[in-house]
Amino acid sequence: MTHTTTDQPHRRASGAVVPVLAFAGIVVAVMQTLLVPVIKDLPQLLDTAPSNATWVLTSTLLSGAVATPIMGRLGDLYGKRRMLILSLAVMVVGALVSAVTSQLLTMIVGRTLQGFAMGAIPLGIGLMRDMLSREKLGSAMALMSSSIGVGGGLALPAAALVAQHTDWHALFYGAAGLGALAIALTLFAVPESPMRAEGSFDLLGAIGLSTGLVLLLLPITKGSDWGWSSGTTLGLFAASLAVLVLWGVYELRIQAPLVDLRTTARREVLLTNLASIMVGVSFYVVSLVLPQLLQLPAATGYGLGRSMVVAGLCVAPLGLTMMFTAPVYARLSARYGPKTTLILGMLVIAIGYAGGLGLMDAAWQTIVTSVVLGAGIGLAYSSLPALIVGAVPASETGAANGLNTLMRSIGTSVSSAVIGMVLANTANNVGGVAIPTMHGFRVSFLIATAAVAVGLLLALFLPKAARPAQHTQLRASSEEEAGLKHAEEALRGFRGRVLDADGAPVARAKVTLIDRRGRQAGAAVSADDGSYALAVPAQGAYVLAAKASGHGPLASSATHSGEEGPVELDLSLPGETVSA
Repeated sequence: MTHTTTDQPHRRASGAVVPVLAFAGIVVAVMQTLLVPVIKDLPQLLDTAPSNATWVLTSTLLSGAVATPIMGRLGDLYGKRRMLILSLAVMVVGALVSAVTSQLLTMIVGRTLQGFAMGAIPLGIGLMRDMLSREKLGSAMALMSSSIGVGGGLALPAAALVAQHTDWHALFYGAAGLGALAIALTLFAVPESPMRAEGSFDLLGAIGLSTGLVLLLLPITKGSDWGWSSGTTLGLFAASLAVLVLWGVYELRIQAPLVDLRTTARREVLLTNLASIMVGVSFYVVSLVLPQLLQLPAATGYGLGRSMVVAGLCVAPLGLTMMFTAPVYARLSARYGPKTTLILGMLVIAIGYAGGLGLMDAAWQTIVTSVVLGAGIGLAYSSLPALIVGAVPASETGAANGLNTLMRSIGTSVSSAVIGMVLANTANNVGGVAIPTMHGFRVSFLIATAAVAVGLLLALFLPKAARPAQHTQLRASSEEEAGLKHAEEALRGFRGRVLDADGAPVARAKVTLIDRRGRQAGAAVSADDGSYALAVPAQGAYVLAAKASGHGPLASSATHSGEEGPVELDLSLPGETVSA
């Protein structure tokens, strides 16, 4: 297996890579909202009780949460393109299974398989980091990250149109077709990344994380049905806590964990992930409230009496605005950094929800709310992968972004459970049917505003100064500037020459930087004059291992503060380290 961790793109990607990967992300996101237009009809369509029908949605959520970090780690180890294609293929199979059945159990199996495709989002972000030049990376990652909202927003009117005029199974045939198209485009336009992480797949860690997530998300999504104080709900929460604590202890003790919890505990990574939960909460509220408000009969006194298709079209600007926000984000981030754009995005979201409290009286007002929220969520979502990528080694990009995507999914799960409970408890019972009230809608918007406020507070505590690698990836506006940035980064690490026993320079020697946990943190190849340069991802103690054809290997300890200039270090093969 090849193990490479250099931050430079290894192969110039074609111009089709970004749109193809973004299309794959949109297709995956479609799975999350595919059945929203027919939610209320699922019990009749599947000939089952309403409480059972909700498993058709819950199963996709659970499998997506489980698959996201696992597929990210598998991509780091065995190839991100390979795992992306596998994710899409599983989704296609799941869509076809759902397309040919009206049986509840078989439908749940199909929907579970569709949820596995959620891993495509962090895999796409990882591929972009590995292949794109740095001046293109910011806007590309922004588009890929926003594809979750873009796909969800655009799927609503399209799915509503299909469900209103054809058999509902056509939704799944259409999803399978989109998935097959995404696979074909990926095979044609997206090369495999040569970057690989060290180690092997942590199967026991994957089982532990999957078990803990299922035990956590089940009571979150089903708590309203089971009762929040019921023994089942509380027992599952307690079990999830116990499993996740044991999983964390295990992950800290092994050399190649599924999730590097030490990296995750870094201030910038931890705060970004916590903020992601809040952004996920705020994103899902508008998707739950506005479609219901638009479709409620005007006879209620506040419902807008629109059809399913019109309601979808009114909410669609949410996704479209997120898509068009990506290039705006790139410019803002290049000048002010992703922390500032995250804060700005959350401020816009807060304005959207606060203003939306008074914009519920006409369809055009819901469009205005959707546009404002789309702009804010687009900026926030675009900032998250940039913050993560700038804080972790390149070999952990897939797993780290997988965990970040999982945090957003947990946010949407919490949002779904809390807003569902609020709307149910504030509903009016008319003829045995629960009708959501305007009071419930406004309370939901206030909850979203509060979540954004918490996220904003977390974002304010993110480190002020970005890492040099992050500046390099996101602020370079030209190939020349990218080169200068990379040179500046190298000046904050180790540099010197690789020499033989007689003091002559050794060309083409591989110099590997190994951190204190035994993980590869960087690599370089010496030039014709024997010179090398390695950037340090963080302060601390390292081992520099050098080897070259015809020479014995060398391993030497060195320490870098992370703030000083270059540490001059010549490496003699074979022999001891020689101070320059």
